[in-house]
Amino acid sequence: MPLPSTVTDLTSFDLLLSVARLGSVGRAAAAHGISQPAASARLRQLERRLGVTLLDRGPRGSSLTETGALIADWARAAVDAADALAAGIAALRASRHSRLAVAASQTVAEYLLPAWLVALHAGSPGLSVTLQALNSSDVAARVLGGEADLGFVEGPSVPGGLDAAVVGADRLTVIVAPGHPWARRRRGITAAELAATPLVSREAGSGTRGALEAALPGAVPAPLLELSSTTAIKHAVAAGNAPAVVSSLAIVAELAAGTLVAVPAGDVSLQRRLHAVWPAGRQLAGPARDLLAIARRR
Repeated sequence: MPLPSTVTDLTSFDLLLSVARLGSVGRAAAAHGISQPAASARLRQLERRLGVTLLDRGPRGSSLTETGALIADWARAAVDAADALAAGIAALRASRHSRLAVAASQTVAEYLLPAWLVALHAGSPGLSVTLQALNSSDVAARVLGGEADLGFVEGPSVPGGLDAAVVGADRLTVIVAPGHPWARRRRGITAAELAATPLVSREAGSGTRGALEAALPGAVPAPLLELSSTTAIKHAVAAGNAPAVVSSLAIVAELAAGTLVAVPAGDVSLQRRLHAVWPAGRQLAGPARDLLAIARRR
């Protein structure tokens, strides 16, 4: 059963209690941060709503009537309960804002988020952060399911039900072992050759795999080998005779050491955008909002 309209405005009852405690409408108005005319108008509205006189008004000021004093006594428990409710909600909000759950695609989790989280902790040293490194489809599912406050994905599009912001760009790179025939081709390979070649690849749902398939013409063959991490793919390419396509962020050390070779693919665009995602229509707050701001700046 809903509360009667006569008792739903607790701020007016709180003002009446202040008049009883402080002895005047003026002092009560000052305590509530409003003008005396505004306080008087609010108390008159309360009287009209209740249908009783709460104050004796005279040239020397106002005081509570017997009825006003009785109603003030009754209202005290309700106002105290509202204060306790507000304090409890504030405590829960503070607790929630001391924790942050993040889900991120593996490229973002391994190569970008560490620096972002260091910057976040510099401004919020007491913050507790949990990070799950997943493929982009699973990141979207965690965010939509309420298991992550903020997600980062790297696929060619943003899944439905999510709002998104671009936080950076990345370039995919074709890699082979130094002994692979493509490693000696100065002009690189064509999109058609890449599309016709079985690759060492991430699993379905990976943002890297989705971005590559979206960039290549026509249907692509099934992967020669399907692995769940970029590290495993790099080791497989270095040890074998099959190419792969991975983030350029992931192969800086291997290219410098010569254990992998980057192959140009001149007629296909392998650029992609990285996105932060959160449930559609929800305003980010607290550490999730702060982390998004850091990611966008960097």
